[in-house]
Amino acid sequence: MVQLSQSATDDTPKQIYNYRVYGASIVATFAAVMIGYDSAFIGTSISLKSFKDEFNLVDKTASEFNLLSANIVSLYQAGCFFGAILGCPLGYFFGRRWGLTMSAGVFCIGATLQCVASSKTGLGIIYAGRVIVGLAIGSASNLAPIYVAEIAPPAIRGRLIGIYELCWQTGGVIGFWINYGVTQNIPPGRKQWLIAFAVQLIPSGLLLFGSPFLPESPRWLVSRRPRSSKALLNLSYLRGLEPSHPYVVAELAAIRDAVEKEKDIAGEGFWGPLKKVWGSRMLLKRLAIGASLFAWQNGTGINAVNYYSPTVFKSIGLTGTSTSLLTTGVFGIIKLIGSLVWLLYLVDTLGRRSMLMIGSFGGALCMFYIGAYIAIGTPQNSVGGLSSGGVSAIVFFYLWTIFYSPSWNGTPWVLTAEMFPQHVRTFTQSCMAASNWLFGFLIARFTPQMFTKMGYGVYLFFASLMILSIFYVFFIIPETKKVPLERMEELFASGLRPWKAHGIVIRRVKENEEKHESASADKDTI
Repeated sequence: MVQLSQSATDDTPKQIYNYRVYGASIVATFAAVMIGYDSAFIGTSISLKSFKDEFNLVDKTASEFNLLSANIVSLYQAGCFFGAILGCPLGYFFGRRWGLTMSAGVFCIGATLQCVASSKTGLGIIYAGRVIVGLAIGSASNLAPIYVAEIAPPAIRGRLIGIYELCWQTGGVIGFWINYGVTQNIPPGRKQWLIAFAVQLIPSGLLLFGSPFLPESPRWLVSRRPRSSKALLNLSYLRGLEPSHPYVVAELAAIRDAVEKEKDIAGEGFWGPLKKVWGSRMLLKRLAIGASLFAWQNGTGINAVNYYSPTVFKSIGLTGTSTSLLTTGVFGIIKLIGSLVWLLYLVDTLGRRSMLMIGSFGGALCMFYIGAYIAIGTPQNSVGGLSSGGVSAIVFFYLWTIFYSPSWNGTPWVLTAEMFPQHVRTFTQSCMAASNWLFGFLIARFTPQMFTKMGYGVYLFFASLMILSIFYVFFIIPETKKVPLERMEELFASGLRPWKAHGIVIRRVKENEEKHESASADKDTI
């Protein structure tokens, strides 16, 4: 009998691990490169003197420039919020492939608008471009991981979804380094700031021209066009096997069964999962918990750093645009390495709860140190370069990055993907993506004003939130490591305390397995 297990078995044809499924996944995850790059490059780009000269921002007061930069950054986040919501109907009615294609096309329009902006057009066209790009990003952040999960063979699903996270961080590293590169090699002028804006068109262009050639998700085809033979043909193509091969036939039958069960549970049509969630107190509770994780994630201060790194380093005492950009680039590399360590080892070793609490505790200590240094050492008033205290503050900033990257960076996404049942997961993931962008918008909108009004208090604020998040995670979030998706309901049962739920459910799982093994042994004996 052909097995469709989560790990490869002797019955699994080796042909299913082929270049087609990897190639389709890589093309789809160019969406993640778009997201990572666009989130990283903008903060350093608007800090360039060439950009300020182009749009007559040099003579603006600090508060006036902070307001302008907050508008440029936060409008993108606002667009992402609405795009994440729109991604759900887009993927449902038009499919994953054409949803990604439309997202890439909209992104290219928004990026082009930003590139044609000049002193003659003013910042208005950049505002419009940022909103449009945000709409595309929000939609793509919803559709790309769903597409990859649906086309992946079960045994390598985690690896292929991991490519999405890797591409996100890779795009971020490029975004953090791009402006250091142009300041070192391009003389000040329009070309200098324009290059970083134009690079947006590379990953979006690759997705735009590559996505029409992607095979549509067989799962989507079964759910929307059950009588069509296209699902069988696409699955056969992705697995590198003939349509009549037993593995393909068995997998398609499993997909059809799963889709029918979901329809029976959640109801027919687009609104079925939404009604199911809003009609269930248990699912609404999980929806609130999932959304809160992204509030706490932003409470670490990550988006303040992502979007306003020049402001952050200036507050520590770093002077000079090139020095600040170089320091930001190093931050991006550490973040990438930390994410890789999390992806390849930590998340399934230490578990979700432990990583979040360790990340919060270590990150809070680092933020407290930085805030204390700024309060006592007053680096903003020093002359003659960075002091030894400033160097130590930079070291603690990088330590904060080391604590954040393998904890709060990706773990909320893993938890929210696991805690919801399959029949409502597409809808709930859209809500989770929207929550991420909503809280990111709030941080992006008010961070510049916070630095102006609060000074070192910004670091103490984020440090305090991280300390509070430790208690929140301990008392509210159950561990999900190694718990089968089918048993997630038990973790959130009202009678179980979150800090004890994991052990109890795992014990039940083992007892159930032992009963099955015993029953099988008795059957063989008979």
